[in-house]
Amino acid sequence: MNQYLVSIDLGTTNTVLAYAAQGARQAAGQVELLAIDQLVAPGEVAGAPLLPSMRYHLAPGELAPGELQLPWVSPDPAGVQQVAVGRLARVLGAQAPGRLVASAKSWLSHAGVDRMAPILPWGAEDADIPKVSPVAASASYLAHLRACWNRHFPTSPLEHQQIVLTVPASFDEGARALTLEAARMAGLPELRLLEEPQAALYDWLYRHRATLAQDLAGTRLVLVADVGGGTTDFSLVKVELGEDGQPKLTRIGVGNHLILGGDNMDLALAHLLEGRLGNEGRLSAGRLAQLTERCRAAKEQLLAPDAPEQVNVTLLGAGARLIGASRSAAITREDVQRIVLDGFFPPNAAQEAAKRARAGIVEFGLPYASDPAVTRHLAGFLRQHAQAAREALGIEGDAQAADALPVPDTLLLNGGVFRGAALARRLADVLSSWRGAPVTVLHNEDPDVAVARGGVAYSLARAGQAPAIESGSARNYYLLLDAEQPGDGGNSEGNNAGNSVRAVCLLPRGAPAGEEIRLEGRSFALRLGRPVRFHLVSSNADPEGRLPRPGDLLDLPTADIIRLPAISTVLRGGAKGRTSDIPVQLAANLSEVGTLEVFCVAEEDANQRWRLEFQLRGEASEPVEDLSLPPQLDEAVARIDRIFGNRSQQVDAREVRQLRATLEHLLGSRERWTTPLLRRLFDALLARAKGRRRSAEHERVWLNLAGYCLRPGFGHPLDEWRIEQLWAMFENGVQYHKDSQVRAEWWTLWRRVAGGLSTEAQLRVLDDFAFNLQADAAERGRRPVTLVDGTEDDMLRVGASLERIPSAYKAEIGEWLVMQIMEMPTGAKVDARAAARYARYLWALGRVGARQSFHGAAHEVAPAAAAESWLGQLFKLDWKKIEPAGFAATHIARMTGDRSRDIAEPVRDEVLRRLAASGAPPAWPAMVREVVELDQAVETRMLGDALPPGLKLLR
Repeated sequence: MNQYLVSIDLGTTNTVLAYAAQGARQAAGQVELLAIDQLVAPGEVAGAPLLPSMRYHLAPGELAPGELQLPWVSPDPAGVQQVAVGRLARVLGAQAPGRLVASAKSWLSHAGVDRMAPILPWGAEDADIPKVSPVAASASYLAHLRACWNRHFPTSPLEHQQIVLTVPASFDEGARALTLEAARMAGLPELRLLEEPQAALYDWLYRHRATLAQDLAGTRLVLVADVGGGTTDFSLVKVELGEDGQPKLTRIGVGNHLILGGDNMDLALAHLLEGRLGNEGRLSAGRLAQLTERCRAAKEQLLAPDAPEQVNVTLLGAGARLIGASRSAAITREDVQRIVLDGFFPPNAAQEAAKRARAGIVEFGLPYASDPAVTRHLAGFLRQHAQAAREALGIEGDAQAADALPVPDTLLLNGGVFRGAALARRLADVLSSWRGAPVTVLHNEDPDVAVARGGVAYSLARAGQAPAIESGSARNYYLLLDAEQPGDGGNSEGNNAGNSVRAVCLLPRGAPAGEEIRLEGRSFALRLGRPVRFHLVSSNADPEGRLPRPGDLLDLPTADIIRLPAISTVLRGGAKGRTSDIPVQLAANLSEVGTLEVFCVAEEDANQRWRLEFQLRGEASEPVEDLSLPPQLDEAVARIDRIFGNRSQQVDAREVRQLRATLEHLLGSRERWTTPLLRRLFDALLARAKGRRRSAEHERVWLNLAGYCLRPGFGHPLDEWRIEQLWAMFENGVQYHKDSQVRAEWWTLWRRVAGGLSTEAQLRVLDDFAFNLQADAAERGRRPVTLVDGTEDDMLRVGASLERIPSAYKAEIGEWLVMQIMEMPTGAKVDARAAARYARYLWALGRVGARQSFHGAAHEVAPAAAAESWLGQLFKLDWKKIEPAGFAATHIARMTGDRSRDIAEPVRDEVLRRLAASGAPPAWPAMVREVVELDQAVETRMLGDALPPGLKLLR
């Protein structure tokens, strides 16, 4: 059954499958491409080597069922009934882009969203359009390949073949794990991952295997530049002469992940044409996607050797005016030269690195690289790997070359972008100018399929039947340490400086796959039976100019590291229900599949080991390392224990009420309590939670301190576990439910920690929000005692903080808030009571309608159409008299750069006009005009609390 070597290139733009027979037929060395059966028109199936990585979700009745029939019957892994995949999807999506799922691969690497959640098509304006997750979309392309293969090779099912699946070299562990999950969903549980730049080089090596020594005779360092539809990927491969006279190749460096490729170029041209389309104005996300697809075709024509002077691009009208309302504009060769060639591949004679913008570019929901210049990113990449590159080039001891940028002598180009000969020439010319001598360009026969073919060549190399590349781990992996972790006596001041972190090396770059490395000289205390959390980072750079060794303690510049998804788990062992600490060593290896594996191994019994799993639904925060905790912490915990501990102590009500003041006397003003300190105090409170029920004073103080110490509910190791423990108390409510201050503190706690609650928990809180604000007298009479009453102010603050609830619920809440606001008095003068009520409702509306949430994912914001409707109502208010109206409008109109979230330009212009007329602070209109970060004052007002010192939300 295992008769074939199979390689799948799951690309951003196209998916390709290559294969070779094993056994007797393999001697011919024939690598073939699967002609992938796909719909090319309604009811018409044809085979082609490229399967566009696109899905189109049809409207009811758009095509007859028979017009979607493939030569096989296979359910969609994403569960959508009426769906087209491949070329027909691209054709239909050009006409109705709001139903097209594209660039799923780019979404797999976007940690700012839940990649397992149904979020695509991004920005779909019709609520009835089915949505799928990036993982499920990727699975659907792989499932299509599997069904097609099994039709052509019924006796050799694809799932039983030796499969290689290619991924960008820059994919982090989260994106790799999600790719494997997509393969499992498609029925392909067993496969290996291979880096795409390596695959492209494997293809070249295999095609030149007979003359390899001659073809690489003058080569010492190969740069593989892979610029595809969605990503830019660099790799460096050292070439040495082996003992057998044949070249020996070793991959010595890979680049960081860049969402930068042909899609960005098409988008840049679409932005140019957007201004040339007459009175079209700012296009919707769907129509911009349509225009972008047309610009892609125009770009390819204008980059061809026989390019015309210009190409007309037509944007069809919408709805019934499809033809009559169409608009056309010309794009010229000069436009492409200026925007694509000079914009994305500038000569960069100064060898500048990529520029870091204050805010990245967001379009169609994806965080594109803020600097579009591939040649600047390339200069930074070469500088990052300068030491290894100099060694490969043999210029390590050259004092004159020590500060010069080491430039590879050989270049292999891959990716659809380089089908444009002008772009290929430009990159080769740039490298030659940097080097001061021409670079050798290895001819890539067919960039569209080279990666898929190279995956087969890799499998042949593993069997000893083709040239191989030594690679191993693409980067260095480290475990971050906090200040309490025992070190080696070295200086760790950098850990607290904010620009570096203390870490221990787990796995160095180049570590071979399948070889476990144990940190023999390092011992760690592992707590069993309690949750533990590990924060890992990777880096392409070598600290202190040398390759680190396993177990090395280092201060890593934060600019050089990539934070991996957290590892959170409860490790079981010992007596049931008992916690204990045991000494362990850490072990890590690069699996044969191509992913990082980390284990804790008991020092006393090496057979006792625990595998640590990455959490792929990551929190939207940066891990914060423990700073030095104050020496008075023990006394502070003792005071908490005196009030809430199990031991019976005579504590009067006044001492309970003064606990916060007592803690501030010991630890300083609570506004300056750091996140690690806050969490230590919360842990002390949680361990003594039963003590809160001793009196109303106890309960008030406990709720107030617990909420303050756990805010915003995430951002520090073990917060997920802390929230789980706290949430277990929700259904029981409060003990002293008749005490109004206890009730208020209860809801303040949940508002403060809402960012850590799951969607299910937030929906449960929403039930109480709706009851307290909307239940009639009869319903209130049947209120269970555990349902805590809440004032209007309490409920508005809590409800508005539930950012993870589905956008449809936010639309309903926003409509209700607007209705309440518009029923308020609007006389000549707004009295203090009315002003306070306006402030409450408008703050809530601004939070519910915000274009950029604090802890929710981008796909969960309220619909843009609803937000525009709410702004239309706010325009009826006098913003000079009712200042919170401008504040709310600012957040509802805040610019994100993502058209699916941003409001229409005319509405934005009206918001800006009114802000100017009302004398709003300069920071407000700046947020509406451009993509900016919130300043601290605005952030605090919007959150309702200041963030703990040292905690930064990732937006």
